Amino acid sequence: MYKIAGLNVKMECSGETLLTQGEPYRTAAAGQPDMIIDISDEALVKIKESYPQFCFDEWEYIHKGFAFSYKLLEHSGFCLHASAVAMGNKAVLFSAPCGTGKSTHAGLWQQYFGKDKAVIINDDRPALRLLGDEIYVYGTPWSGKTNLNANIKVLLQAVVFLKQAGENHIERLTNKEAIKRLIRHSIRPNHDKGKMDALLTLLDTLLQKTPVYHLDCNISMDAVKLAYDTINKRMRCII
Repeated sequence: MYKIAGLNVKMECSGETLLTQGEPYRTAAAGQPDMIIDISDEALVKIKESYPQFCFDEWEYIHKGFAFSYKLLEHSGFCLHASAVAMGNKAVLFSAPCGTGKSTHAGLWQQYFGKDKAVIINDDRPALRLLGDEIYVYGTPWSGKTNLNANIKVLLQAVVFLKQAGENHIERLTNKEAIKRLIRHSIRPNHDKGKMDALLTLLDTLLQKTPVYHLDCNISMDAVKLAYDTINKRMRCII
């Protein structure tokens, strides 16, 4: 049994990657699980035979991660392709296409503030859940090519979409533009209308509660300072 995103998840792990990544999430909880991920080794072997470019270990890690993302929608949650950083018990998510530099930017936050203050919750696929009136960010074992994840729960403060640029500039997105990007970078159940409707409802709630920004940035501490100051100045104005 694993405790992921506040849920008791029953999942058998065979490959070394998922066993290692999942270890911090192991729990001795007994009773009925909230979620069961039941992809068999036999099914994964058949997938591997069709797509031999990945080994069994990689296919298990990938497919059980997708299974978790889809089932999370049954528990008022979803996964976003992003690097999530916790600062002062609040989380900022940096999202971008692969190779754009979201992990690099998250690393710059650790350099600027220190690893004790800027904690990477998850470097690729954090979980978000609506609990009561608030949205929380959780670490998951599925953190892409790195092992940068933490089994913690932090209140969502902002989402920032990144684009590489020569100069730093940040602006808040309209809801119309923000929803397009959130859908694009969410783990989507494209062939399940009920779950897709659940995702869209969650994204709509996120937009009502959370500012979403676009950040043109270079690899510099100035980009970190601009993003941090903009997000936190807005929060102080609301308070």
